[in-house]
Amino acid sequence: MKIFCVGRNYADHANELKNEIPASPIIFMKPDTALLKDNAPFYYPDFSKEIQYETELVVKINREGKYIEEKFASKYYQEIGLGIDFTARDLQNELKSKGLPWELAKGFNGAAPVSEFVPKAEFGDMQNLHFGLYLNNEAKQQGHTRNMIFSIDYLVSFISRYFTLKKGDLLFTGTPAGVGTVKVGDRLVGLLESKQMFDFEVR
Repeated sequence: MKIFCVGRNYADHANELKNEIPASPIIFMKPDTALLKDNAPFYYPDFSKEIQYETELVVKINREGKYIEEKFASKYYQEIGLGIDFTARDLQNELKSKGLPWELAKGFNGAAPVSEFVPKAEFGDMQNLHFGLYLNNEAKQQGHTRNMIFSIDYLVSFISRYFTLKKGDLLFTGTPAGVGTVKVGDRLVGLLESKQMFDFEVR
């Protein structure tokens, strides 16, 4: 099982981090050991003092494919969920300043909390979905999939040019503006439209 992630897929998020708007998708990956499921608590790692949340719509691949045409991409996922791309921002900035890869800052244990998955048919148009994050009952991120720079179907098609997609692979589709830090004792709740998708604590 592979976990694909998309960087800077919302212009407002790219701007808040003072990054350029990408001309093509920025793809990185997390190992399966980064997965955190069933509302298990996230344990703050000892190698960072600046863990940030990035809430994202997550797509689960349901069939194998490569070189998928965009017009057929929707046939390759039937379920969606909500997840967080936890980032050790201080470590990432240090690595980026040296021109080094980001894996240590993005792929550590528990860095990919993910909700249950629900049929996409419950929601209709994938590019017309609201989602959000509440931190200690305060709204922190509010996103809408219509604001993606690259649509879900385009991302599925693009990634399949380089990697064979297999059943169970996950695609984190990017985060809107509003990222921030977490601390021990925080509670994170994610909503997709009006449906609560996850609810877990930082320990």
